[in-house]
Amino acid sequence: MSTYAIGDIQGCFDELQSLLELIEFNPSKDTLWLAGDLVNRGPKSLETLRYIKSLGSSAITVLGNHDLHLLACDYGIKKAKGSIKDILEAPDKDALLSWLSNQPLVHHCPDLQFTMVHAGIPPIWSLKKALKLSQEVESTLQSDQRNQYFEHMYGDTPDTWSDELTGFDRLRTITNYFTRMRFCDAQGKLELETKETADNWPKGFQPWFSFEKSKMKNQRIIFGHWAALEGNTKSERIFGLDTGCVWGGALTALRLEDQQRFSLPCTSYKRA
Repeated sequence: MSTYAIGDIQGCFDELQSLLELIEFNPSKDTLWLAGDLVNRGPKSLETLRYIKSLGSSAITVLGNHDLHLLACDYGIKKAKGSIKDILEAPDKDALLSWLSNQPLVHHCPDLQFTMVHAGIPPIWSLKKALKLSQEVESTLQSDQRNQYFEHMYGDTPDTWSDELTGFDRLRTITNYFTRMRFCDAQGKLELETKETADNWPKGFQPWFSFEKSKMKNQRIIFGHWAALEGNTKSERIFGLDTGCVWGGALTALRLEDQQRFSLPCTSYKRA
């Protein structure tokens, strides 16, 4: 019985199947954790979504920015492109998207002592607060306000958390921390433009996981989203799993019980 966490698949279904074969994944006894961005840039988003959903309780996923984008496209907020159009035209679209919209932004397992999120958790939030705030967005996604949420989801402001934030400004800010963040400052101010490696810091900012006084400093965190890191966080408790498969890199799995990594290079697809 093993638990494997996998980084951004982004529709690279063939690589996912090869990686599962490598680790000898058995859904009857093993569990997959998916760090979000199941879909979008790769060629087989529909196949990926169908497969993960079919695993039932053997798969746990958190929502990434591309997953939320898919849901927004379904509501006509944005125009669908690439392989996510296949999902929106599929006969089982409603079932797939209903399942997706019921996934969390943050997953925490006390038994394994791991927390998973797509992009990160800012240093100003404790685990308890992060889980509580994630539930605010999750509740909205599962309510009759989800259409309005998607209408207001896109944008870079507010760029700093305040407990006084309300309405869709509050929900957008929570969403940006969990699904888009790479760099922030000690007060949690977001810098959402820079996508390079953690060594190329924008002035006044640091990688979200690099703050010594972080309220999450004793937690083990799994995340994706940041392909430029190539999985290198220089930390024994922070595990980056987006190794850029959709960009011609690799798809990576982490076995949580012993922190062993397994990677396979992309062979079927390379985004220009």
